[in-house]
Amino acid sequence: MSTTLPSIYPGIYPESRADRDRWILARRPQRNALDPTRPYAFFVEDECSATGEIVPTATIFLTNRECPWRCLMCDLWQNTLTKTVQPGEIPAQIDYALEQLPPSRQIKLYNSGSFFDPRAIPIQDYPQIADQVRQFERVVVESHPALIGESCFRFKDLLIGGDLEVAMGLETVHPQVLERLNKGMTLEQFAESAKRLREREIDLRVFILVRPPFMKEDESLQWAKRSLDFSFDCGATAVTLIPTRGGNGALDDLALAGEFAPPRLITLEAAAEYGLSLGRGRVFADLWETNQMTICPACYDFRTARLRWMNLHQAVADAIRCEQCGGEAEP
Repeated sequence: MSTTLPSIYPGIYPESRADRDRWILARRPQRNALDPTRPYAFFVEDECSATGEIVPTATIFLTNRECPWRCLMCDLWQNTLTKTVQPGEIPAQIDYALEQLPPSRQIKLYNSGSFFDPRAIPIQDYPQIADQVRQFERVVVESHPALIGESCFRFKDLLIGGDLEVAMGLETVHPQVLERLNKGMTLEQFAESAKRLREREIDLRVFILVRPPFMKEDESLQWAKRSLDFSFDCGATAVTLIPTRGGNGALDDLALAGEFAPPRLITLEAAAEYGLSLGRGRVFADLWETNQMTICPACYDFRTARLRWMNLHQAVADAIRCEQCGGEAEP
């Protein structure tokens, strides 16, 4: 399996970190206008818990300052602010969402960046946030591996025995692709951060990209499998497989240059099947905007329903046979 990149790469995408930042920023569309006292989205959906139960899980997408890293594939910055929120505004957002959501057993506080970035979530708000979410059996936040440290451990202690799960983006174990994603992280640094979480009895959820940029379709499944193996070797209790999507400006330009395309739906299926077959932890297929993927209109609904069932039951469902595409999720 190749670890090299297409020869066109040097002429399309800069080599240095600073140049990449500028290149990515220059291609961004306009960000959305947001209210710092309101989360930009919130909902409740069922999820298979660490104990194997299907439980209602509240997800609140907090409005806060943009992440300091300029990851090539990121589109989350579109729902962020250009300045730090005032103390008390994040708790106000959480209250606003919880007042309108039905009861749940788990909660995800996602913030389009790193929960432990003090410019995103003011540290002085930690005690109030912990009070707001202590009722939940499990609290999930997200963070860049570089920020796993004392702030993370302090928040864990404030939960007073509640289960904390931290989601970190591994993206891929392909060495060259990971470096070019501009994430500012190595596999060794990821593994070290995962170790620190284990030592503090904090669970790890990992995000993996299925077919990131600079990767051919025929290699994407094997690299997704290797990324799953690495995640579980690092102690992950859950892994979410995310089909890489365009729309952030930078990936759209790479797509025009032949350096990026979304994966096929059957590649996401195969990666999920492999992960579940390992029996080493929960594996979820992210089904948001799967219509961006290469799909077969005749079997798309059946395949997404199959993946949704697999997410909930953590078992491999019967394969979908499609006469129109012959099993290949392509038109």
